[in-house]
Amino acid sequence: MKIWYQSYVDYENGAAYWDVLKPHLEACVSDGTTIDIHGITPFDSYAHPLVEFRCAREMICNAIRAEREGYDAFVVGHFQDAGLYEARSVVDIPVIGLGEATMLWCCQMGQRLGIVTINTRFIPWFHHQIGKYGLRDRISGVHAMSFEPGQILGAYGDADKAQVVKRLFEEQGRPLVTEGTDVLIPGGGIPMLLFSQFHDHQIDGAPVVNGIPIAVKSAEMAVALKWMTGQCVSRTGDYSKAPPEVIEEFMTHPKGL
Repeated sequence: MKIWYQSYVDYENGAAYWDVLKPHLEACVSDGTTIDIHGITPFDSYAHPLVEFRCAREMICNAIRAEREGYDAFVVGHFQDAGLYEARSVVDIPVIGLGEATMLWCCQMGQRLGIVTINTRFIPWFHHQIGKYGLRDRISGVHAMSFEPGQILGAYGDADKAQVVKRLFEEQGRPLVTEGTDVLIPGGGIPMLLFSQFHDHQIDGAPVVNGIPIAVKSAEMAVALKWMTGQCVSRTGDYSKAPPEVIEEFMTHPKGL
């Protein structure tokens, strides 16, 4: 099994993150599975929907490339899942979103989920995601710290900075737990991986969940089930597959003027 893991950070700007992410991913996969990290340039450096859409376009093109290059699954390693539904509508391999997979799995860990994102500008986007995934009754709240996506990268390899980020996260997460939240989700792959160094990370009994292994294992399961049953996504509604000529137009149309 071969999995393409799509980071929204490139190695040039996120080497410290990638150097931790690579062994983490390799530790997640089963024997016989290979997983390759690919980035996006320019990387997702500013918390704004416009940046999400720009990165989503490249991600969708990369999902098409992944299928053409023989990958069995594609993981969107970015919690905002920008372009997730569109990617599923253009390839026949499983496409797993970090945000969606994490939220759905956490529904099995507790009744009420809380998300702490890195920046307040992501809060509206997360509420759109929550609605799309049908989880409005399960998400008790979305709180935020005050980082741009690239700023947390400075905490990799710096134990003191990592503790600062952890403290700021807990300051936002603890009120959610006080109000009845059962499970806390860091709203981003970068904080998830940073917190993975804190084994069994909890806030007042509520697990703080690293969704990266969840997304990777979901991809492996999706591939195994496809091999077993022949089925992947529905081709009605949101995932109705685009015609080949439309896909080619998308791949070859200029990205900008």
